[in-house]
Amino acid sequence: MADDLGDDWWENQPARGASSSDASDGEGGGNTEMMQQKTAPVPALSKKTKQPKECFLTQSKETKEDVTKTRKRRKKKITDILAKSEPKPGTPEDLQKLMKGYYSSNRSVIELEELNLPDSCFLKANDLTHSLSSYLKEICPKWVKLQRNHTEKKSVLMLIICSSAIRALELIRSMTAFKGDSKVMKLFAKHIKVQEQVKLLEKRVVHLGVGTPGRIKELVKQGGLNLNPLKFLVFDWNWRDQKLRRMMDIPEIRKEVFELLEMGVLSLCKSESLKLGLF
Repeated sequence: MADDLGDDWWENQPARGASSSDASDGEGGGNTEMMQQKTAPVPALSKKTKQPKECFLTQSKETKEDVTKTRKRRKKKITDILAKSEPKPGTPEDLQKLMKGYYSSNRSVIELEELNLPDSCFLKANDLTHSLSSYLKEICPKWVKLQRNHTEKKSVLMLIICSSAIRALELIRSMTAFKGDSKVMKLFAKHIKVQEQVKLLEKRVVHLGVGTPGRIKELVKQGGLNLNPLKFLVFDWNWRDQKLRRMMDIPEIRKEVFELLEMGVLSLCKSESLKLGLF
C-alpha cells in the first residue's frame, strides 16, 4: 500500500525529528520565557475563613496627678522618722511647744500666752546619761527629809508619769537606790480598780506615785488624790517603746497629760510650789 501512495505523499509528510526541534526553536522558546515571567496565582480565601487580627496591649501612662496621689498616700510613719534621727534629750521648750500646738485650735492668743510656764518651775532635764535613781537624787537632794515630814494621806510628794503599766513597773524597780524606805504606789489601770486605789490612798501615807496620766487624772477627778501637797512631777520623757515612740508622741497619752495639767498642775507650777522634771 506504501507503493500505491507514491513518493509524493512521503515527501509532503514532515519528519518527526524536525517537528520537535522546530517547535522548540520557534514558538516553544517564546512560551518558556512568558511562563517564567508569570507568577503563581494566589489561592482565593474562602468566605468561611477569617483573617487573624493583630492585638496590641497598650500600657496606661501615669500622669503627674497619679504620681502625686500615690506619693500623698505613702505617709511617713513616725518610726521611719525616729529611726533616722539621733536621740536628743527633752527640754522645757519641747513641752511648751507641744502645749501651744495642742491648744492652738481652740484657744485665743491671750489664752495661749497664759499657758507659758516660767523657767523657774522646771528642774534640770536628763541629759541621757542618768539612771532614774541618779536623776532623782540630783533634782531632789533633800528627799529623805521631805518624805519624813510628809504625813498627809490621799496625796504624794512625787509623781512619775509614764506611758504604760509595764513601763511603770520598770521605773519602780529602777528607783530602789533613791526611794529608801519611802512608800511607793502603782497608779495605773492594769489589774487594779480605781476604787481599790482610792481606799489605799485613804488608809496610808504614800510618798511616791508611779503611773499613767489617764489613771492619775481619774483619781484626781474622784477625789482620791489631792495634788496640792505635790512637790515634784517627773515625766518619763526620753524613753521610747518598741515603735520608737516617746510618751508624748502617742496622741492618747499626750491628750491625757494636757488634761491632767489643767486639773491644777499649771496653777501649782506658776505659784512655784511644784517643780516639773523631764527624765
